[in-house]
Amino acid sequence: MTLQGKRILLIISGGIAAYKSLDLIRRLRERGASVRPVMTAGAQAFVTPLAVGALTADKVFTELFSREDEQDVGHIRLARDCDLIIIAPATADLMAKMANGLADDLASTILLATDKPVLVAPAMNPKMWSHAATRRNHATLVADGIRFIGPASGEMAESGEKGEGRMAEPLEIAAAAEALLDTGPKPLAGKKAIVTSGPTHEPIDPVRYIANRSSGKQGHAIAGELARLGADVTLVSGPVTITDPKGVTVIHVERAEEMRDAVLAALPADIAVMVAAVADWRVASASGNKIKKKPGEAPPQLLLTENPDILKTVGHHAKRPKLVVGFAAETQDVAENGRSKLERKGADYIVANDVSPHTGIMGGDRNTVKVIGKTGDEDWPDMDKQAVAERLARLIASHFS
Repeated sequence: MTLQGKRILLIISGGIAAYKSLDLIRRLRERGASVRPVMTAGAQAFVTPLAVGALTADKVFTELFSREDEQDVGHIRLARDCDLIIIAPATADLMAKMANGLADDLASTILLATDKPVLVAPAMNPKMWSHAATRRNHATLVADGIRFIGPASGEMAESGEKGEGRMAEPLEIAAAAEALLDTGPKPLAGKKAIVTSGPTHEPIDPVRYIANRSSGKQGHAIAGELARLGADVTLVSGPVTITDPKGVTVIHVERAEEMRDAVLAALPADIAVMVAAVADWRVASASGNKIKKKPGEAPPQLLLTENPDILKTVGHHAKRPKLVVGFAAETQDVAENGRSKLERKGADYIVANDVSPHTGIMGGDRNTVKVIGKTGDEDWPDMDKQAVAERLARLIASHFS
């Protein structure tokens, strides 16, 4: 029971996904955790405090101005007397309160007063999740150190619309809680890892550039998970808008040649995970001035030259790490192209995925991968990118055990 003895405060906010919180309680308790529930007024419109209390075997807290509970400053006690706070489901409204420091009910007051780790499982209509305000609030919370699991893509129960906004499944949330509260052995202690992440920007002139559509979310998550398992991690990141993972040495670069040089400078290492979407080509001679459009003249011809192949360079290097993992972003023949890349690049594993526009993987929060190894392949289910990172980190750790 991996959560044995852990005290979890579960905040349930309004939304049809609140029914999943009942299963989440069961999943957490079967792993050995105690669960203390807090329900917003909206949550009580979807599931009853009686049901939640029966499953948690604890009192359900609903009111900020409860004479009985507030005699000993109950919201502060709830905020501190736990090992982890989980919000499932988390509405757009509650996320907005968190991001802006509002505290007008019990749940938001607890969140403002806590010094414990917080895990958020958003659930809302796809339009609400993609709204600029929600995206700003999400970015603010991530920068504040709040951890997220989901949302997933699929059909919304209340509207029938399809898109990103479904709450992560209870098993995924329980696994994320286990990862956050992991105080066990560090299987990668003493190992040095190099991870690349994000795109590269290859300048055409001072204004324009060639790039790939990568957010860096997957690579950054992998770097963070390897560090959590004890590795000394150097992350070489192309231009991204997400925050650096904690506990990781980060080198920021822009061009493929800069990324290659930073990776080679970080050798020797035990592990290399090449996640970055490196631009295959660059302009042979970038202009020092902005290239101007001239009426009546054809667009300028760009002479391209090949960029360095960083994965192949590392896979065949004299100081090759003991374990080399590459990524293959494909739009067709995923397995075939991934296996060909495994052999050509000198990798031990290739993590291949279909990044066709309809998948939403490039820039999104979820991923579906095929892990191709020398002895066989594994098809992993659709998962949050953080969950992919955790599973890949465990696979890497098993290689050294």
